[in-house]
Formats: sequence, C-alpha cells, structure tokens
Amino acid sequence: MEDEKSGFADAVLTPPLSLDGVFGVECKAPGMLSRILSLFKTVRPGSDLTRFQLPPLFNMPKSQLQCVGESVYCISDDMLRRCVEGNNSMERFKAVVAWSISLIRPTPFGLVPFNPILGETHHVSKGNLNVLLEQVSHHPPVTALHATDVKESIELLWCHNTVPKFTGTSVEAFVNGKRHLKLLKFNENYEMNAPNLLITLFPLPGVDWVGDVYIHCKESGLAASVSVGGWSVFGFKRNSRGVRGKIYYEPGGQPIYEFEGRWDKAVTIKEIGTGKMTTLYNAKEAIFKLKTPALQDPKGVAKTESALVWSHLMKAITNKEWDNARDAKKAIEEKERSIRRERMKKGTVWVPKYFHLVKTEDNAFEVLPRQSQVPPAPIIAS
Repeated sequence: MEDEKSGFADAVLTPPLSLDGVFGVECKAPGMLSRILSLFKTVRPGSDLTRFQLPPLFNMPKSQLQCVGESVYCISDDMLRRCVEGNNSMERFKAVVAWSISLIRPTPFGLVPFNPILGETHHVSKGNLNVLLEQVSHHPPVTALHATDVKESIELLWCHNTVPKFTGTSVEAFVNGKRHLKLLKFNENYEMNAPNLLITLFPLPGVDWVGDVYIHCKESGLAASVSVGGWSVFGFKRNSRGVRGKIYYEPGGQPIYEFEGRWDKAVTIKEIGTGKMTTLYNAKEAIFKLKTPALQDPKGVAKTESALVWSHLMKAITNKEWDNARDAKKAIEEKERSIRRERMKKGTVWVPKYFHLVKTEDNAFEVLPRQSQVPPAPIIAS
C-alpha cells in the first residue's frame, strides 16, 4: 500500500468483540443508563444522530473501522475459506450463508466505537487475506472495505452508510449499502445487505442486531432470506439473538433448506426434501476467545491508520483517565475542523485514496477499489 508511513510504534490494538465479552465491564462507567438518558433529553424522536457527538465516557477504545474490519479478519474458524471448498454451487452458497452469520458480533450496551475521521484507514492481514478499510465520506458517513486473498481467489467489497436515528425509546442504526463476496475461481458474486443495530432504552435496556438480510448469487440463481432478532408486541425481548431463514432458487422461492438458531450459539439447517438436519454455524467455533491483532511492522503503519489516529484516546479510555480522554478527543476533532476549514478556503475537494465513491440515482452509495489487490499489512491477525 503506497502511503506516507508514520514511523512510530504508537499504534494501539485492543481485543476484538467476542462471545467471551470485552469492554462490557472494563470500560463502562457507573450509572451508564442514567447517563445515556441524560444525553437524549433535548433530542426529538425521529432525529438523525449522524452528527451527534458523544463524550468519550460512552466510547469503547476502538474506531468503527476496526469494528467492521474485525468481523472479517477476527475469526477462530476460517469460514471464508470454506466458501471456496464447496463441491457445487449449493454447498458454496450454504457456506456463504454461514459466513454471513459469523459477521454478527456482540456489542456492549452503552458503549459505541469512535466515528472515523475522513480519510482514516485500517489495514490488517490474516494469513493470505489482506483487508483494507477507508472512511470515504464523513457527512454522510460512508465506510469502504476491500479485501483480497490471491491464493483462494477471494475478493470482498463493502460499502456501509450508517444512519443512526432516535425513536424516543431506542436508537436504531440503519446500515445502508451492499456487501459483495466474490469467489473468482467460480465466477460467483454473492451480494448481501447487513442487519441494523438496535439500542433499546425502554422498557429493558439492551443492544441487538435486527432486520432482514437478503443474500443472492445471480450466477447460480440461489438466494437466502435471513431474519435476525425479534421482539414481542409488548417490547420485551424474545430470542433477540435469533436467526432463521430459508435457501431457495429464484424465481419461485420454494425453500430447499430452512435454518434456525442463535447467532451467538448455533444454527441448524434442515433439507426440506429429506428432513436431514445438520449444523450450519457454531458461534463458539467461530468467534469465541478471539485474539488481539499484533503490530508486526511499526514503521509500515500509515499515519491514517485507526490504531494510530486514536491511540492516545484509546489508552486514556482503557485506563479510565477521563480528563485525558476528553482532551485527546477534542484535539482530534479540532484538528479535523481546521483541515476542513483550510480545504474550504482553498476550494479543494477531498478524494478518497483507495476507493472511487459513486452516488447512485437513488441517492445510495457505491465504491470501487483503486487497486486490484490489497497488499500485505503491517498489522497481523492470527
């Protein structure tokens, strides 16, 4: 990756979000619910919270770019490789559905990652898979991800535009955009969307992934409808980490397989014709006891790397040094405002370094990578 390097070993890497839990106790301040409610006293229901600024007391020590990237490179079981090991299109499609479930990770109530600054990047390698993310727009916030595995002929291309809205009793972050998984040796492109993140304040505080995910492969004609989460009519949680869905051929939609379970435990799949049931996904094999990525090449870290941009703030939050955390966050925000003012003064337009950002006719966003392959990274995930 051709970029100006930092030359410093100050990058901070924190444990990934995992089933065994991180940050839920370590970084949470006392009286979190009352503190959260006080933030929304002046916010009207229906408000877009994209520009809403949170004090560091409510931040986990990592950027949103890192959270998105971790869902791809922090995994115990190499489920992505399984997608190319299927003997036929149906076996590969089932593996893709299982992999898509593995992308759902626990999120602690009351803590959110940092909003990435414009041009921020995150570059990590896991084995032969090289992953690169860039914040390609700040207002509105758009995150791009490109990952390649040359050995397995795998390519990932994601575009996320997250829009959080306050409803009065909850905050729902709508994750707009598409995810593409390309199995190049089979000429198969799997397109899918992402579930939304729901932070409920009343009647029971909690955070869950909810919504309908649609996965389809035009080349094979296969598709899957996946329902994530669920709520009762009285607002109380009922199998909020549940997953259920079906796999079918388009058009028609007659299910060939049905699956059901929990994304934090296990999901079983049943073949409709025979009634045979097997395990589609096991969370404890995939996202349990994940390891923190390691900095292998400090001099190769870009100045825009998330682990470096937010390093002082990460250290302060981890150590619960809230005064230092406020100062560190304020310094980053003021620097970004200064850069924005200077850009406006000169009349220059910022352009992403690693992606082309395109706005579609329906006001959605798409990204195209400037590089055909992502190079190895200075940060390594094991």
